[in-house]
This record gives sequence, C-alpha cells and structure tokens, in this order.
Amino acid sequence: MQETQNRRSFLKGAGAALASGGFVNLNQAALGANEKVTLALIGGRNQGRGVALRAVQAGARFKTFCDLDPAILDKTGADIEKAQGEKPRFEKEFERVLDDKDIDAVVIAVPDHWHARIALLACQAGKDVYCEKPLCQTIQEGRLIRDAARKYNRVFQVGTQRRSGEHFRSAVEVVAGGKLGKVPLIKAWINQIRVSIGEPPDGTPPPGVDYDRWLGPAPKRPFNENRFHYLWRFFWDYGNSEIGNQGIHVLDVGLWAIQLMRGSENYQCLPKRISSTGGIYWLHDAKEVPDTEVVSYDYGDMMLNFELRSFATDYLLPHPSGGGPANFYTAYYGTEGTLIVTDSGWEIHWKDGRVETTKPGGGSHEGNFLECVKNRRRPNSDVEIGRLSTMLCHLGNISYKLGRDVRFDSRNENFGDDQEANRLMAKEYRAPYVLPKV
Repeated sequence: MQETQNRRSFLKGAGAALASGGFVNLNQAALGANEKVTLALIGGRNQGRGVALRAVQAGARFKTFCDLDPAILDKTGADIEKAQGEKPRFEKEFERVLDDKDIDAVVIAVPDHWHARIALLACQAGKDVYCEKPLCQTIQEGRLIRDAARKYNRVFQVGTQRRSGEHFRSAVEVVAGGKLGKVPLIKAWINQIRVSIGEPPDGTPPPGVDYDRWLGPAPKRPFNENRFHYLWRFFWDYGNSEIGNQGIHVLDVGLWAIQLMRGSENYQCLPKRISSTGGIYWLHDAKEVPDTEVVSYDYGDMMLNFELRSFATDYLLPHPSGGGPANFYTAYYGTEGTLIVTDSGWEIHWKDGRVETTKPGGGSHEGNFLECVKNRRRPNSDVEIGRLSTMLCHLGNISYKLGRDVRFDSRNENFGDDQEANRLMAKEYRAPYVLPKV
C-alpha cells in the first residue's frame, strides 16, 4: 500500500501527457492498469446503488459512501460491503468526501438540483466525476460544469450508459454511414406505466434526515413525501421532468447519430426550432410535470422527435430481438430503410421488404469510466456529450413551460432576442447554496 501511495505521489509531481483522444493533465496520478480506482458514492438510494455495484464488479473500490438518509446509508452500504468485501466509511457531508486525498473519483447520484454544485466542487477538488443523468438543471449549469471539467482536467462521465453499448454504437454507425439513404426524421420515445403519487399532506422528514440540507439550493418548502425519495423528479424544483429523467437516454442515441452525420460542433448538432406540446392527461395528482408529451426539434434539414407516454407500453411494437414490448426506442427513418434500436438490439426494415436484425452487444459504462480515470482519456459519455443531450431536454422543457415554439441560436447557445426564453436558461439558488465560481 505504501509503495502504491509513493508511486502516486511521484506521478502527481511528474504528470503525464496523452494524445490521440486523451488530454494533458499535470496534476493527476496515472494509475496502473491493474490498480483499483478508489471511489466515493454521493447519493445511493436508487441509481447510485446500481452504479456503485457495477463499478465494484468492474474493479473499483468504494472507500466512502455519502448520503443524508441513515436508512439508505445502512442499506446500500451493506450492499457495497457485500460486493467488495469491505465496508465503506459513511459520511453525510459531501464536502468531507472531497477533502479526502485518497479518493480518485466520485459518483454523483443525488437529485438533479444538487448536481451542479457538487460537480463543480468535485472538479475543483481534483476528483474525476461520474455524474448521473441528466447532467444539470439549466443550460447555464451545463456550461459551467463543462468549463470546470476542462479547466481542472477532469475525467467526467455522464450516466447516459447507452454510449457504452456496442449495439448502439453499431446502429448509429450504420445510420451515419449512409446505408439508410438520407435520414430526414429521427424519432425517440419512451413508454411506461406510472402510478398515481396521490396528494399526501405535508409531514415530517424520516428520522435522522436533514431535510433543509436535502433541499439545498432549491426553494424552502415543508417536507412532503412526494418531494423526497424518487418522487422528487415529478417537481420542477428538483428535476427535469420525464424528458430529463428517462427521455434523455433515447434522445442521446438520436443525438449520437446526428453528431456523426452533421459534425460534432455544437451548432451542427443542436436544433434551430423547438416545439413542445403535452400535459398531465393521465393521472391528476400532485405532480407538476407532463405525463404525455411530444417535442419536435427542427434542424433545418431534418427533424428529431421525442414522445412520452406514461400510461401504456408499446403493445404493437416488440423488441427487435423478439419478445414483449420495449420501453425505450430510437428510430431512424431513411429513404432506403428504417432502423429501430432498443436495449435488446436493433433491426432494419428495408424498403424492399427485407428485415435485418442484430442482438444486443456488451459494454460497461462504469468500466469505461474506470479505464479513463487510469489512462486519462475522455470517456464514452464525456461531459460535453452529456451536456448536449441534457440541453435537448432543457430546450424541450423551456418550450413546454412557455407554451409555445422557441427559436434557438445554436452558435451562441441562446434564444436571441427572446428574453422570456433566455431567462429560463438559468435559475436562482437559495443561500448559502449558490454555485462556486469556475
């Protein structure tokens, strides 16, 4: 162990430069190929728990687990201990995690409204970051996080894990390679059956939970079970609606092909006009975000459409590899054929009636992140990739909130003279939880 620490100290002083997809970082240790990356988990009830267990399986070690709920610390902490054979240290304050020099990287899996503050401070503390999707709550936050990751030379992976799926990669390469002919339309949609969250009265937080701290930068409100574990995502204070919760996955697969077809410069892969329509048409309860929605992204020479359905699965359209209906779809409609991809594989329906299929491919998003922490290359869903797919969600939400179409200047990343829309690119933060300067 002492030899490992000495080697890390030496390499931190010497630094290393990597080309061909990597970046120069004079302050970061280069870890050996077989050395375990030391991680901390910040937020571990749901997705954070899954990311942590997959990271352990990929060879990581969690030294610390941070959460505000003692019940989650105990439950997920026990799962991590079982997976890695070592109990992580428990913390309630993520700032103490960032002060620990032994920790190479952090996994951020807290509610969306906390992502920006923790991510910025983590980059400044010299930690690499795996941040759950969506990256942030506003367009402004996304820029700040991207700038911080670049300024401090951080490996930064966003949890849009389909970017590490082999069959998703082969699908977008088929599309970008021109085999479908011209592709004027891409559709991305999700199907799920949500249950009512009801309208419970305000109450008291669970034992041991500092609810004011949980609210953090969000407005001060009384505790309500609907605004806490998981259900927070149905409220604008904390989440990005269903398009940011689930829709980002299928939109990101659509964006991936657009980047390959049109170019990776931001102005090339961002839309010019956005139109969102929808509402709460299914279950009228306490939630604020739509349960049914269609968003159209007009690129000038092609269209990307997103559709949300929260009341049924797609009974008529099975998995490409057979079986029952899927929940996440991305489809590319070309002049020569249509390609549909889900988690279960992809299939092409050619215009002559032929059908070509492929099975799902492997790929570990967490494993890719760990390798990049070691070799200092940019990961499959680098912060800028995650920022752009998250921005698609923000654009849809801004159009929805305004109840009208918006026109977007993709070069300057603003809405031109539309000040009403420009104001929604940022938000206010409750003191003292303002964002640190980058």
